[in-house]
Amino acid sequence: MRNRYWKWILFLAVLLVLFVVAVVVSLFSGEIKISLVQLEEAFCDKQSIAYTVLTKIRLPRIILSVSVGGALSLSGAILQGIYRNPLVEPYTLGISGGAALGIAIAIVSGLNAVTFLSLPLFGFAGALITLFFVYFLSIRRGGLSINSMLLIGVMISFVSSSAMMFLMSVTTTENVHSIVFWVMGSLDETNYLLIRIALYSSLGGLFLSYLFVQPLNALRLGNDKAKHLGINTDLTIRILFFLSSLLTGIAVAVAGVIGFVGLVIPHLVRLVIGNDYRILLLGSFLGGAVFLVCCDTIARTIISPNELPIGVITGIVGGLVFIIVLSRSKSRIKLN
Repeated sequence: MRNRYWKWILFLAVLLVLFVVAVVVSLFSGEIKISLVQLEEAFCDKQSIAYTVLTKIRLPRIILSVSVGGALSLSGAILQGIYRNPLVEPYTLGISGGAALGIAIAIVSGLNAVTFLSLPLFGFAGALITLFFVYFLSIRRGGLSINSMLLIGVMISFVSSSAMMFLMSVTTTENVHSIVFWVMGSLDETNYLLIRIALYSSLGGLFLSYLFVQPLNALRLGNDKAKHLGINTDLTIRILFFLSSLLTGIAVAVAGVIGFVGLVIPHLVRLVIGNDYRILLLGSFLGGAVFLVCCDTIARTIISPNELPIGVITGIVGGLVFIIVLSRSKSRIKLN
């Protein structure tokens, strides 16, 4: 028992070191190079270019990367646990499709020009509508059908994608470019209100998820055994489903569709530290934050001064890392 706790502490310490290193590298990397020596001078001289770059561009991106990466990875860990399915991720339930359709409607109708909050609001509204559709269509005779929920989520995702393609086919080229750019994901958000919402939501979601550590560990044994242990499985699944979906909806509304984070990171954390949700939730959150900060640094520096969509980097890096780790691992990923 004591050895396990020491292993957890060591694992979290390594993640925190990687987090600090990723943040520092991201802070100093970019078209305008800033060294450690220049950092103190930059914050003292608020009129300098370095100060503007740090406070208006890089720090907001780092905070948003931590918030979105942590939220998506945390959602993936929760959903994979309650559905006991390693292929489930935050976007499987159609949340990203609904958000993308909401964004497409806002852009095509011209409502995105009304206020800077138009796109995030329409994106979150689309995700929220999808969430309720999936939930209410999955109810069977007073109970919640897990299998139906997954299938309905996938189908709604396909319908939303088709509807978005229809809107793209009847609108202007400029609107098509705007929709495609958003769908590929971007952390280029400088509005501190949206960044604060994303940060507080992700941290709040992490706190609330720890109230359900014991039910999540019990659900690893299956719904029937969890009920015998005194867990109200239906209520637990409903609450965790809404929590993870809301976290995903906020992340997608602010940063667009950023794939692979909620699928890859929880798997890697499980391979390293196991399935106990006392460590898995925090480990997934920190791992997602580190992963997205690193990917964002690559996206904005690899072809500097141009920038690649963050979704492209997460897909390539996440997919390759996942394949390599699984191919070299002698153990299979299990959820129980």
